[in-house]
Amino acid sequence: MALPWALAVLSLLPVLDAQSPACPNVTAPPITNATLDRISGRWYYIGSAFRNPEYNVSARSIQAAFFYFSPNYVEDKIILREYMTIGNQCIYNTSILTVYRENGTISKHEWGREHFADLLFTKDPKTFMLANARTDEQNKGLSFYADKPELTQEQMKEFHEGISCLGIDKSEITYTDEQKNLCGPLEKQHEEERKKENEGS
Repeated sequence: MALPWALAVLSLLPVLDAQSPACPNVTAPPITNATLDRISGRWYYIGSAFRNPEYNVSARSIQAAFFYFSPNYVEDKIILREYMTIGNQCIYNTSILTVYRENGTISKHEWGREHFADLLFTKDPKTFMLANARTDEQNKGLSFYADKPELTQEQMKEFHEGISCLGIDKSEITYTDEQKNLCGPLEKQHEEERKKENEGS
């Protein structure tokens, strides 16, 4: 089980003003060190809307989730550590994402195939989105991430604008609930273990 964004083939989607109902055809910008700096650290999975049945089922199973991105600038890799509450239990996964700088994609190998993702930055540096297959009516979707589990009205507005831009109804969004997060103790244990390793080295 992985966060829905890691499962989908994703494409860049601009955040539009409310007066702009159409989505222009754009491509993902190249990934730079500044891009990797921006996504480094801890993020919360807030919600998503997926038409793809496989991704939709996965998204709906996640009660709460947060994760860490740790980029390796030299090798163009990102270490992903994700904590998910699924079925009232904490599930922890680590994996390696591959960064393709020139075409602005990140990939993850899972379920026997490679899944590609393009980063989508919002106006707010404390949030980002990932859109998948936006020209495919049966498989398009959008997921949203923030540096805190609580969102401002403006942050939520950006997510809803992106959803509307894709032609998806807000009623299709599945949200997580931070109050259901059961991974706090495990995260604390991992932090203590890393602290001991750093002190010993």
